[in-house]
Amino acid sequence: MYRYTDFDTAFVAERNRQFRQQVERRIAGHLTEDEFKPLRLMNGLYLQLHAYMLRVAIPYGTLNSAQMDQLALLAEKWDKGYGHFTTRQNIQYNWPKLRDVPDMLDALAEVGMHAIQTSGNTIRNVTADHFAGAAADEIADPRPVAELLRQWSTDHPEFQFLPRKFKIAVTGSPNDRAVIKAHDIGIQVVEREGRIGYRVLVGGGLGRTPMIGKELTEFVPLAELLPFVEATVSVWNLLGRRDNKYKARIKITVHEHGIDEIRRLVEDRFAETRQAFNGADLELFDEIAAQFQPPAFRNVPTDAYDSAYEADPVFRAWADTNLWDHKAPGYAIAQISLKPHGQTPGDATADQMRVMADLARRFGHDELRISHEQNVVLPHVHKSDLPEVHKILKAHGLATANIGLISDIIACPGMDYCALATARSIPIAQEIATRFDELKIEHEIGDLKIKISGCINACGHHHVGHIGILGLDRAGVENYQITLGGDATETASLGTRTGPGFSAEEIVPAVERVVQAYLEHRESPEEPFLAAYRRLGMAPFKTALYGEETGKKARAA
Repeated sequence: MYRYTDFDTAFVAERNRQFRQQVERRIAGHLTEDEFKPLRLMNGLYLQLHAYMLRVAIPYGTLNSAQMDQLALLAEKWDKGYGHFTTRQNIQYNWPKLRDVPDMLDALAEVGMHAIQTSGNTIRNVTADHFAGAAADEIADPRPVAELLRQWSTDHPEFQFLPRKFKIAVTGSPNDRAVIKAHDIGIQVVEREGRIGYRVLVGGGLGRTPMIGKELTEFVPLAELLPFVEATVSVWNLLGRRDNKYKARIKITVHEHGIDEIRRLVEDRFAETRQAFNGADLELFDEIAAQFQPPAFRNVPTDAYDSAYEADPVFRAWADTNLWDHKAPGYAIAQISLKPHGQTPGDATADQMRVMADLARRFGHDELRISHEQNVVLPHVHKSDLPEVHKILKAHGLATANIGLISDIIACPGMDYCALATARSIPIAQEIATRFDELKIEHEIGDLKIKISGCINACGHHHVGHIGILGLDRAGVENYQITLGGDATETASLGTRTGPGFSAEEIVPAVERVVQAYLEHRESPEEPFLAAYRRLGMAPFKTALYGEETGKKARAA
């Protein structure tokens, strides 16, 4: 993984020094909150409902054990003993005191971390497939490109005051685990006639106007990728609307001008940017790529794993649900669920962070990943070590066997924390998970992704949930809309609204009715929810939600 150079260290230290002075001026009253706002946003500091919130960057979701230990220290020393992992592969601290934030940033810098560009109208934390460098289906590790993009975009003089925030995701596999089609720019590693290159999508995004990204180019070689991305952002920086923040994202620009015109403008600008780079980016890429070599994998028997799998049904259920195929023989990718039934999705205590850090040191080649699904990943674990890993996880409340199941819910902080939220997300997620745990049918249901947002900004990605839930305020009362059929993968689609929303008391029974309709209508236990929905259409689910007459109207339509 990437380690800071002397330049990186000096750059972050100087930024932290500047921000410490700005905080001192704010506390002394020399800056108003309005004057302080753009300064704090440049350093990942928000003002939420009850307190400041610090969002720490975890570029492309990659951490080592020392960094995870330091995140635990921040939670314990300056917050309330926990942190919240987000869909941007970041971590948020919801209760820091303003005077402590500079010390928190200095502590992060000690382990090569920062909070720069985790907020504001700039290029945000670059995200990537959380199985990068480990997945058996991977064409190439996307993280060197993600790191190249991070370095290029950090404090880029042209892109610090964009029309709105800008998000980039990168995947190295044909199976999209980075939601690239819902990003401003999505980049996919592809192979054409023996050459590795990149497919570039543009104009994806969720929020109040959700759109699936469109293909800008099917193939660009590494030598041209960075100038091509710069050309794309540059074109939008000039065209993007600044008169209306709700129409300022690149997806609106692509929609208004059309993908063909955007492609033409990008190609024109690209003719200029490719000359300006003059190969400097390739030299930097080679230096970066050298730091992402695979670890020295062990070649030992897997007897301990095989024995535990046969003898222990609890371990077997966890292995069947939470493990993923690894590219190295004898290894597995172990996913750690941060979604124990009834708990807050994405939260981890300081003690749990330290446990995960220790597991990475002892069994995981010192690597951890944060997934956009708000879980933690040990990307390289030999199967012979998995029984011991599971035992330790179980002792610390981290062995829930529910990855990809109905209780593995993505949820934004909602009205419990966020000043923008119009409804609660966390309690709804907790109630749904608890209910289906009581029913003991999660594994019978199989792959089913629920995503919950507490407002129209869609931080919970509800538009691309198999079942999406959007919480809104209706005359002072929380109301929850349901969408069905969303998909965040390579076959991405936006969910369709079922009809009128439900109250907070009605939403869990409503979800249960949708699931029961699926169980009744699926062709076999092997047909997952999304496939059944695409085959059946909306009608049987509307019937389950609203009654026979509504279902008949849906069938007629």
